[in-house]
Amino acid sequence: MSAPAPAAPVPPPAHSRGGHVRAALVLIVLSILVTGFAYPFLVVGIAEVMDPYAANGSILHYGNGTVAGSALVAQNTSAPYLFWERPSPTDYNTTLGAVTPYGPTDPALGALLNETIAYMKAYGDYTVNATLPFWLVSQSASSIDPDLTPEAVLVQIPRVAGNTSLSISFLQDLVNQHITNPPIPDLGVPYVDVLQLDLALLPLIGK
Repeated sequence: MSAPAPAAPVPPPAHSRGGHVRAALVLIVLSILVTGFAYPFLVVGIAEVMDPYAANGSILHYGNGTVAGSALVAQNTSAPYLFWERPSPTDYNTTLGAVTPYGPTDPALGALLNETIAYMKAYGDYTVNATLPFWLVSQSASSIDPDLTPEAVLVQIPRVAGNTSLSISFLQDLVNQHITNPPIPDLGVPYVDVLQLDLALLPLIGK
């Protein structure tokens, strides 16, 4: 008599709908914990150790210790005895977001340039008959960039000197001390963080 045929393998039980829901919920929770908490805390922790100044927002302070702002965000420094930032259509308001830079044929660009130049004349800028550097009369891509080329800062020295007791040569040395060169030559341009420059200037003029 022949042996009985082997029994067919029993297929594994199909997952229930509840099992799929539980697996999906577990995956969602794990994803939130990893990407929303673990990874940000890890990155912030590494940044705090490697560069706490940048990790905390590059905060600048006045001489008395109060917060002046961030080295990454321009301010409306319109006093004639200070160096001015680039014009900003958002008035340096970080909550309004970046404004698309005006094109060369946009009437708003001409209005912005005329307003900036007229403001310089009104506040005793003795360089109004000179060729103003493009960076001084144009907005940045973010509208809140605090950096200017050295030329755009140096051209303001006659106005600052005329409204303070500091000499032109002294102000030239001060500006030169605040020039940051690109890490790799020819890959980038030198710049001056105007907010940091003004904070260094304030104690020198008794402000």
